[in-house]
This record gives sequence, C-alpha cells and structure tokens, in this order.
Amino acid sequence: MCHRCAQLAQAKALEAAQREKARLARQEWQASFASDVVDLRGLPKEIVLKARQVIAQLLAGADYRQFKGKRLNHDRQVISIPLNYHYRLVCYDTGDRIEPRSVLSHEAYNVKKPLA
Repeated sequence: MCHRCAQLAQAKALEAAQREKARLARQEWQASFASDVVDLRGLPKEIVLKARQVIAQLLAGADYRQFKGKRLNHDRQVISIPLNYHYRLVCYDTGDRIEPRSVLSHEAYNVKKPLA
C-alpha cells in the first residue's frame, strides 16, 4: 500500500468515526425529548435548552414573574413566559402550582389564544 492509499484509508476511517459520533449525538438528543413535560420537538436547540431550564425552575417552585411571565387578560389562569423574542412558554395556574403546557412561536401565540 502506498502512502497516498494509506492517507485515503485513514481519512475514510476518520470520516466514518465522525459520522458515527454525530449519529450517536443525534440519537441522544432525540432520546432527551422523552422526559420533557411539554413537547419540544421541532424547536431550535437554544429554545429547547432555555425551555427545559425555565420548566425545571418552575417545577422547583420558582415564581413565574422572575422570568418576566405575565397572566393573559382573557384568562388570568394562563401565564405566558417569553423564552426569547420569537417563542413563549404557556403555563396554566392550577392554584397550588404552575403547569407548563406548551411552547409556541410568537406568530402562533398571537394568532391563537393559548389553551382556548
């Protein structure tokens, strides 16, 4: 085997290892959605991470107002928490705790009344 063939074989092996690593990372990312309280599939990665962080703190007893959350005017039990400029976490106040219900894009949030 010449040095050029050896380089090509090594490059192919490295590329295959990188593809396998990426495939495993993708599978791990998809598996992480199974334990989420709300469906976060199809959202950008940074929104998923922020939503998980906010949901964990809410379930631990944090006040929704520390995340700039607001109650809706048409239904005061529904709480909207901005995740960024384009996405909102919609929660429902059951009286003794706050239940996360969904993550909506800003467009979907404005068009449809959440939980209505």
